[in-house]
Amino acid sequence: MLTTNTPNHSHSESSTAQSLKLSPLPIQRPLLMVGHGTRDEQGRQALLDFATLYQALDPSRPVLPCFLELTEPSIQEGIDQCVAQGYTELTVLPILLFAARHNKFDVTNELDRAKLRHPQLKFHYGRHFGITPTIVELWRSRLAELDKTEHNPQQISRSDTVLLFVGRGSSDPDANGDVCKLARILWEGSGYSTVETCFIGITHPRLEDGFRRARLYQPKRIIVLPYFLFTGALVKKIFNITAQQQEQYPDISITCLPEMGLHPVLLSVLREREIETQLEQVQMNCEMCKFRLSALAKDRHEHSHAHNHHHHHHSHDHTHPPEDPYADIEKYHQKIWQAP
Repeated sequence: MLTTNTPNHSHSESSTAQSLKLSPLPIQRPLLMVGHGTRDEQGRQALLDFATLYQALDPSRPVLPCFLELTEPSIQEGIDQCVAQGYTELTVLPILLFAARHNKFDVTNELDRAKLRHPQLKFHYGRHFGITPTIVELWRSRLAELDKTEHNPQQISRSDTVLLFVGRGSSDPDANGDVCKLARILWEGSGYSTVETCFIGITHPRLEDGFRRARLYQPKRIIVLPYFLFTGALVKKIFNITAQQQEQYPDISITCLPEMGLHPVLLSVLREREIETQLEQVQMNCEMCKFRLSALAKDRHEHSHAHNHHHHHHSHDHTHPPEDPYADIEKYHQKIWQAP
């Protein structure tokens, strides 16, 4: 039986990141980096380390990490730190891969809450990481590493290999669609037999079903690609399920790549997002936003992805129910286009 293979890039990549040269900032304005948040301490620390590394590359303005939910410091605490230092304008960047509910709705509501407490504040809200050519190249290089003998001792060809692309999963169809698009872009011209897209939570198909579909092609090898920035409970769950699948199907070589981690490419993309926010060049996709579509249908609220976001306030206690409300796929289809 071949064991799950996860090449470790973190040490060399973080060393490379420390020597990275970034484009100069037009404005010396504090940066609030908003991570999703996790109860996993390693996942929490990864975002903090990412912020520390980014700050070290350019100490000209404060970089303050915070989290939307599940751990601290909160967005409000991060904003209060800036206010205490006398700042009245902040750049706010979501450290998120895709524009889903958290990006479009929850972070912006937190900013609205902060303005009620600090009316003098002006926020410049930036763009998520999104589908970015350099990130695609990052994954292509990691997949190329897996062609080497030390990671592929049987020298299984790509034509006998299925790529299993695993997204986090969202209650926003637009974000889920971007996951599928990115998986397809990565597969195009790769030589792999096919790519199957699945998710670890919320939407469908789930990871277990992704493995089932991958096996239908009778591959000699399955490469699992967890499309995550940092480690955390969900990434570890992907590793565990992959190990279980390897045990159940020993005749198939199953390899699981690690999350992106402290990669210099991510620091470069973050710099691009910060600069475009300062230059007021942020562009987001609103055409397929379910919050916008819901607003149009009800004709009751303006939904803008410009720099000054206007949203209705809602109560969101940042806790997750013990049961998966999207587990039943029929119920999932009934509710997925509904805005909260």
